[in-house]
Amino acid sequence: MSELTIAGLRVVREIALTGSFTAAARLLGYSQPAISRQVAAMEAAAGAPLFVREGRGVRLSPAGEVVVEHAGRVLAGLDALRQDLASLDDRLAGRIKLGAFPSATAVLVPLALARLRADHPRLEVALAEGSTPTLLRQLRARRLGVAVIGVGAGLPDYDLSGLRQEVVFAGGLRVAVPAGHRLVGAGTVEVAELAGETWIAGEGANGDPQFRAWPTLSDPVIGHVVRGWPARLGLVAAGLGLCLVPEVAALSIPAGVVTVAVEDPSWQDRVTLAVTAAEPAAEAAAVVTALRRAGEEIHARGEKRG
Repeated sequence: MSELTIAGLRVVREIALTGSFTAAARLLGYSQPAISRQVAAMEAAAGAPLFVREGRGVRLSPAGEVVVEHAGRVLAGLDALRQDLASLDDRLAGRIKLGAFPSATAVLVPLALARLRADHPRLEVALAEGSTPTLLRQLRARRLGVAVIGVGAGLPDYDLSGLRQEVVFAGGLRVAVPAGHRLVGAGTVEVAELAGETWIAGEGANGDPQFRAWPTLSDPVIGHVVRGWPARLGLVAAGLGLCLVPEVAALSIPAGVVTVAVEDPSWQDRVTLAVTAAEPAAEAAAVVTALRRAGEEIHARGEKRG
């Protein structure tokens, strides 16, 4: 007597998705007769036809719909089982705390955490957000295993002596503009084209302005000063001004806002570093690797959007 099989479930599900025996055979690497034999065996096991032939394709019968519904759950469970078995070979386990400056937590850090969950499911990563001076103090006090910070033009010269540094993202500032703005579509604009624009500035914890106007502009017009990124970008989307956005967070901008690059010979870009102890533990090294790969993914996505 025929039995329901994993291979048969895959075949039936693929036929249902493609609507064709031929297409399913091509995608699964089977011959047409092999596909037909799998379907016949599954229909014998189910005790009913699974497909209704019509024209050049097929559609599911009532019994076929039940089988496909269960096939999705069974195959997903099988994939999860394989991942769990594979994770047994992963000896990386335990806890580590990752600290990052706010802009890095928009895209870079979430992508890295998702990669770590897939590659090292037994490694538990706690996340802390803070200013760079605070992160470096915590790192030196061993309250953090990895600190993600920004360095470069316009930023303080942080003391990184005795610490290991690795660039995980190279990218500076972009300008966020309303979707209907005259600069949309330019891709890269000359800094002179920003003159006369109104800017939405950020406000730091002590009331200090952050991310004001483009750094080399003289006497910029500041329309509003607000603390949170949602407020800044909301004001931009409403057409009330432009704001600066670190490139590392540019993929997180909402609908109604577009970012453009600026050509400015007087301004040098920034980089995002992953900083650890001089001799990082294996857990910290894994986090740095995930951050670097996340940075590569951001660059790849940005190039596609551009």
